[in-house]
Amino acid sequence: MSTTTLPRWPHRVGALVLAAGFVAALAGCSANASADTSNADGTVTIGAHANGAATETKLTVQEDTKLHDELPAAVKQSGKLTIGVGALPSGFPPLAFTGDDQKTLTGSEPDLGRLVAAKLGLEADVQNATWDNLFVGIDSGKYDAGFSNITVTEQRKEKYDFASYRRDELAFQVLASKAWKFDGDPSVLAGKTLSVSSGTNQEKILLEWQKELQAKGKDFTIKYYPDGNAIKLALDSGKIDGYFGPNPTIAYQNTQSKGTAKPTTTAGTYSGAGSTLQGLIAATTKKGSGIAKPVAAAINELIEDGTYAKWLTAYNLSNESVKTSEVNPEGLPLDNS
Repeated sequence: MSTTTLPRWPHRVGALVLAAGFVAALAGCSANASADTSNADGTVTIGAHANGAATETKLTVQEDTKLHDELPAAVKQSGKLTIGVGALPSGFPPLAFTGDDQKTLTGSEPDLGRLVAAKLGLEADVQNATWDNLFVGIDSGKYDAGFSNITVTEQRKEKYDFASYRRDELAFQVLASKAWKFDGDPSVLAGKTLSVSSGTNQEKILLEWQKELQAKGKDFTIKYYPDGNAIKLALDSGKIDGYFGPNPTIAYQNTQSKGTAKPTTTAGTYSGAGSTLQGLIAATTKKGSGIAKPVAAAINELIEDGTYAKWLTAYNLSNESVKTSEVNPEGLPLDNS
């Protein structure tokens, strides 16, 4: 699928890939910092200027003063949580991109950062960077935390502390009019024609499933296309039965397709880490900084009071919800490639 790679950034093959047509519709001109979408009273506007990528929703967060007191002294003294997002140059909807006002850094990732900051009694200072400079900023202390679709890996845990907040999922995209279901059993794929992006983690998984089915005398067909637009045309015309790709990308495209002649839906999801581990996306902090624990506690309070669910629903990402935020959960192993 296409021209822009989502920096998600695991060490394994295949970061998320976005359809160029969808990116161009929302990306706009990226900026190093974002316009404010939160207020001193704890009100955070989810999906502000998201141009249809989310349902704009105003949420009010109650500060937890005990969690505020647990923060490192330097963060408390600054009065703000400096959040790094690696969305330069073009953004990656629905996760992070410059909004239709050409200045607001919107998307699910910076919005969760704003909610966490409000829960901690801090002002959110969201700053945009390239993927590489995001980590440079965390290392140097420029950013207190990275909210940027970062997958927890055992290698990264040597250098960073994590507070998980979403499942790392792949998904099958199908036409709503011809919907079929995928529950993790690859046998349902027998006889189907599927598309996947070459060189990605999802291609690796799909090829493994194909090998398993072939050993049982079954098979499915894989077709490759040069970009996301070609994949969408193939799906619309019935040349393929489904596309296997990153769940956030597919959730966004499903949202954009509502009300069109060929709406799409998700047939099912599968862990980006494979069958033996549920991959997790997490807020990323410098190891030993003391920030990850209060961030995880803040996320858990947002889960408990329903704010977290409203955030996910606004971005059509409810199928990536977690029951609890964990500090330094098990990550992708070093040999996962």
